[in-house]
Amino acid sequence: MNIKSQRLSFAAGVAVISLLAAACGSSDTADTVETAAPTAVAAAATTAAVAAPEATEAAAEPEATAEPESTEAAEPAAGGAISIDGSSTVAPLSSLAAEDFMAANDGVQVTVGTSGTGGGFEKFCAGETDISNASRAIKDEEAEACAAKGIEFVEVVVANDALSVVVNPDNDWAECLTVEQLATMWAPAAEGTVNNWNQIDPAFPDQALTLFGPGTDSGTFDYFTKEINGEEGASRADYNPSEDDNNTITGISGDTGGLGYLGLSYLLENEGKLKGVAVDSGGGCVSPSTETVQDGTYTPLSRPLYMYVSLTSAARPEVKAFAEFFLADQDALIEEALFVPLDDAQKTTQAAEVAEIVGA
Repeated sequence: MNIKSQRLSFAAGVAVISLLAAACGSSDTADTVETAAPTAVAAAATTAAVAAPEATEAAAEPEATAEPESTEAAEPAAGGAISIDGSSTVAPLSSLAAEDFMAANDGVQVTVGTSGTGGGFEKFCAGETDISNASRAIKDEEAEACAAKGIEFVEVVVANDALSVVVNPDNDWAECLTVEQLATMWAPAAEGTVNNWNQIDPAFPDQALTLFGPGTDSGTFDYFTKEINGEEGASRADYNPSEDDNNTITGISGDTGGLGYLGLSYLLENEGKLKGVAVDSGGGCVSPSTETVQDGTYTPLSRPLYMYVSLTSAARPEVKAFAEFFLADQDALIEEALFVPLDDAQKTTQAAEVAEIVGA
């Protein structure tokens, strides 16, 4: 399977799962709403029988029909475990989905790790995880590693993000930085030489510059270095790296001269600890936000976010149920997790992909 054919929407993957289940006459893909309906019918029938004895036999028939269906429909969410790993940027969204899913499906255990996008793909392509969070699209060599292990997958665009440049709240001089200034800070040539804010702009104070950011396994690292330094992976090495964005938050919030970059949701969740910086890519200063991502003005640091679902794992009832749960609740989950929703063009593409898969 080539990369193009693997890059399907989450909705497409769920649609295929549902279609196959329907063709086989199985109710394995039924979600919790569907499983509740037969129980309600049965309860109504019982109530009717008590209220009207003459209707007992007629009322009992729906109950007898509904009971086996209810039992089968409950099986997908009755137990099992789902392993998710990868991007720390996507983790808040998948963690929220996991919490809500487990609350609605007692007995299913969903774990979410943060090995970084690259580290997540290593585990995913080794067959160690069911779903891989990613803050960039899978690379050719990663897809080849999956293929070598027989891991086929569905690519899911789950949300959008504004990769955000952040500073300490006491920083009152860097309200906006140009792409060129960011490159001056982060380019490989800056290593060991650019370590003061007044080297970025003479108008800035004589303040030590301390940099924090994701490690080299992070998709955020890959994306930022490509867009700011012009080459993926090209970065000075003398900064404070971590695959856990919370370490970046702690470092910057405790250092007046600190600067780093991370996903928008972390900035929004840590107001008071961090301050967002507007970015000027040539058209003026633009701050990261839902609006500036969707109207295309926050450049070049707007990006889509992904989950990759193993098709082998998708054959398991609990993974099917989780996929359906996320698809049904994604708008509310994205809003609650402070991510940027899919735009109309993305949703249109998603619908076209579903139609293509279903019609194949």
